[in-house]
Amino acid sequence: MTNHTADAGPRTVAGASATVFRDVRPFGGPAVDLVAVDGVLADAVPDGAVVEYVDGGGRLALPTLVDTHIHPDKTAWGEPWHSRRPARGIAEYVAGDVELHRALPTPVAERARRLMAHAAAQGTRAMRAHADVAPAYGLKGVIGVAEAREKLRGVLDVQLVAFPQHGVERAPGAAELLEEAAAGGLIDAVGGIDPAGFDSGDGTSGENRQLDLVFGIAERHGLAIDIHLHDVGERGLGPLRDIAARTEALGLRGKVTISHAFAVAALSGRELDATADLLASADIALTTVAPSARTVLPFRRLAERGVRVGLGSDGVRDNWSPYGNADMLHRVWLLGWTRDVRLDEELEACFRLAADGGAELLGLPKADLRPGAPADFMLVEGECLPQVVIDLPRRDVVVRAGRVVARDGRLV
Repeated sequence: MTNHTADAGPRTVAGASATVFRDVRPFGGPAVDLVAVDGVLADAVPDGAVVEYVDGGGRLALPTLVDTHIHPDKTAWGEPWHSRRPARGIAEYVAGDVELHRALPTPVAERARRLMAHAAAQGTRAMRAHADVAPAYGLKGVIGVAEAREKLRGVLDVQLVAFPQHGVERAPGAAELLEEAAAGGLIDAVGGIDPAGFDSGDGTSGENRQLDLVFGIAERHGLAIDIHLHDVGERGLGPLRDIAARTEALGLRGKVTISHAFAVAALSGRELDATADLLASADIALTTVAPSARTVLPFRRLAERGVRVGLGSDGVRDNWSPYGNADMLHRVWLLGWTRDVRLDEELEACFRLAADGGAELLGLPKADLRPGAPADFMLVEGECLPQVVIDLPRRDVVVRAGRVVARDGRLV
């Protein structure tokens, strides 16, 4: 970071390449210049560097954000309007997923790319994308999202999860598809879903069979794990304890995530602290999508106990819900709304969850605008960070690895 004052325009000299973003205000502070050298922020322009200048116009510079839970394969974003019907429980939602998949005219790869590109243009630098793996689709979802990921390489970092939305016990053939996706090198993580509830099989041994499968695939192929737990009470907490024990026993600390974890959201006091300590001991991360005040995770309390927590979009205009827009700044707003926050420090904490919390969960360096951090940031009009969270200004410029990748909400 420097107050570099050279004349605007490129200087053609031999050496490293650098970009100077002039007159920007990191987190709303005093105006400075941000210097990006080979994709990383630096204290100053190196001697002999080829320099390009970008005028920040006094805008706020804020870190780009991380979406730790999104389902781009299911989206109807940009498609003809889909009228949803009532659904009672996961099984009916799953049936609706299949109907929507068959009805949409656009292939998964194109729909996913459209949504993921929109997310990147709004300031998302990385995401963990879940793609359904089930006999109804085969590996179409995984392959489609993988194609979209490749087209957006350099603009958006994507971790891909093979997710058995239809269950493993309930959907014969799903286990083989998960193994195929893992063996083919298509995915970064293997998923699971409610092993004690929705996918419990005969209600006794089904829970262990799903977790046996998921942990076995992860161990054989060196993959991460990300399991959806919607169940509350002991139905959710029992599998959580089992997951923690397996994580410790198999040496998978830091590689396991539980998404939603509604059973944890329902806890308070000593019960919450004890569960947080169990998760922290196994280094199991959690993700929340701010769906409601009742089910959003108490992320600040969890973080105080050493639990990594990230924020995500979940489904975006899919069969489950007509809502969502893959804009993580808007998701930060929703998080603040559901937590009924009012104070500046609380609004900033919501933003930090999407920036720093997401980066930590996905194993990425924090984009904290300090020298040595990745040159990943967005420039917006605004007074201060809390005001930006509330007003949701247009993302005027989005920068990845020191390169401008979007202007005015569109990729360039």
